[in-house]
Amino acid sequence: MNRASKFRALFSFAILLGAAIMVIAREHRPSFLRPGLRLYAYVSTADNSVSVVDLVKLATVAHVPVGGPVSAMREHPTRAEIWGVSSNGGFAWVLDSRTSQVAARIPVGALPYSIDFSADGRRAYIPALGSNSLSMIDCVTRQVIIQAQTGAQPVAARVSADGKLVLSVNKKDASIGVYDAANLQLRSTVGVIPDPEDAIILADNSAAFILSRTQKRLSVVDLRKGLLLTNLELAGIPSQMILKPDGGELYVLSPESHGLQAINTWTHEVGDYLVLGSAPTRGVLLPDTGELYVADTGSGGVTPVDINFRRIGRSIPAGQSPGALRFDPADKPRLLLVVSQSSGDLSIIRIASDRAGGLLTMIPVGDQPRELAVKLF
Repeated sequence: MNRASKFRALFSFAILLGAAIMVIAREHRPSFLRPGLRLYAYVSTADNSVSVVDLVKLATVAHVPVGGPVSAMREHPTRAEIWGVSSNGGFAWVLDSRTSQVAARIPVGALPYSIDFSADGRRAYIPALGSNSLSMIDCVTRQVIIQAQTGAQPVAARVSADGKLVLSVNKKDASIGVYDAANLQLRSTVGVIPDPEDAIILADNSAAFILSRTQKRLSVVDLRKGLLLTNLELAGIPSQMILKPDGGELYVLSPESHGLQAINTWTHEVGDYLVLGSAPTRGVLLPDTGELYVADTGSGGVTPVDINFRRIGRSIPAGQSPGALRFDPADKPRLLLVVSQSSGDLSIIRIASDRAGGLLTMIPVGDQPRELAVKLF
């Protein structure tokens, strides 16, 4: 082939590639994204930074140092902000979504590992493991307004749906503290299974389920009476709990047992067990359809599970060691975002109901990505 023919071939290929990219961008641009709105994903990386991904352009557009290792990260419920905590730095940080710059760093005590918000977005609650404290932050002034003492090594704080209660999960004490969310007054302390790390509160504040990543059990706590009701035996050590939107069932993932267990939250009975794969670790539930998407770190895929009929779908490739998952924020999401920890990517999976689901693209975000947040602004 002569030089002119090669040039024409390359030129034609470039035109076709550009056209294909434009078609894909238009096809997968969220329908709710009006002119002037932006849809970004935020992914923490091993270099103490956050990568900002434009989900319309399907490209990383910024890489923002936050000043310390990111141990937790959440999008603010009402403000165009991403909040996170850096364990070694002992502070919370606020990233302005409009500028992709860190707007504030807020000292909260030694070794913070968790963050949660009140439903109205006015308050943030952050436990500090190294100082045995729970901080309440005013999200407008970005100031700590109350700091309460907790049990030993609080690793998580969880706010009830109505914003009236805050739980402190105290790992070393093997306890939870139940606080009034308005003033952080301690209502009760309840002993639970060893090494607790997470909690889910039922919508009516009647009970909480407590998870440990060293025990094959879950604790069930009566929040009104401040009593331990029972410890439920599981098939394997759990990694995550997911509550069904109506509150009737709790789904517990366990990479050790290769599956999922369903728990009746009213009777506290352990029900169906489903084998899902090699190491199902993280999951996210699509409420309208009852479709649960589970990341399998062992197989490198995401498995769809119909929780209503207990049916397991075909695994979708999602890079190496998929972890955190999130949907786009539409009423009927079209995209599932998955952090691929070992390959350093953000996998974008199409989940539209009117066509076959599958991997759309993988966007490089940096080494060992872990936490994931999504913001429309």
